[in-house]
Amino acid sequence: MKIGVIIQARMGSTRLPGKIMKDLKGKTVLEHVIERVKQSKYIDDIIIATTIHNRDSIIESEALKCGVKVFRGSEDDVLSRYYYAAKENDLDVIVRITSDCPLIDSKILDEIIQFYTKSKYDIVSNAGSDLINRTYPRGLDIEVFSYEVLKNSFNQASEKYQREHVTPYIYENFSVAYYKSDVDYSVYRLTLDTDEDLELIATIYEYLYQGKHDFYLRDIIQLFKKYPELTGINAHIEQKKIK
Repeated sequence: MKIGVIIQARMGSTRLPGKIMKDLKGKTVLEHVIERVKQSKYIDDIIIATTIHNRDSIIESEALKCGVKVFRGSEDDVLSRYYYAAKENDLDVIVRITSDCPLIDSKILDEIIQFYTKSKYDIVSNAGSDLINRTYPRGLDIEVFSYEVLKNSFNQASEKYQREHVTPYIYENFSVAYYKSDVDYSVYRLTLDTDEDLELIATIYEYLYQGKHDFYLRDIIQLFKKYPELTGINAHIEQKKIK
């Protein structure tokens, strides 16, 4: 069974253009994401899925510099981008992560992969649009599903939102397991969409990153307990809704 992480990435973010190429302690956001994902014990491949636009060539260059694969496809039909990336790389299991998560936790990633491989659910997720089932902060979002489920979604999904956001069709038509933390940390926001998000993430890196990715969610929570004012930096930011 070949397990691959597909990380979607593009320069054309509406709220913070070029965010994944922002500098974070001497490296790009994208490089940090890749380094953190590489810590997983169970993945066989990492593929950066970007678009065919010229502006995204910088993403391809950065990904290759980091020693991972690249697939370039449609900007708007992200579902097709994922499907063809998975097909080209002969993946049996796909782990979906977005490139604006420089605090992604490889320990949680491995827990979810293990849960998926031992279960009979079509998709295992700690994310999704149903906020009732979210216990992890935004920015640690992980979804795991099979190539066959992705192929079915690619062939059947017809609504615009189902093709722009990869997994809505899967949530609507397949069995779902929500992987939950014992403690609800969903109040925290660790994703990168705005300048405020970048300020918080940069501050976390200043405290915890000393050239090695040896800090995880528990360390970030301890930091917040010590300096509770940090969470106020981006507490007012609202997540964009799926239309």
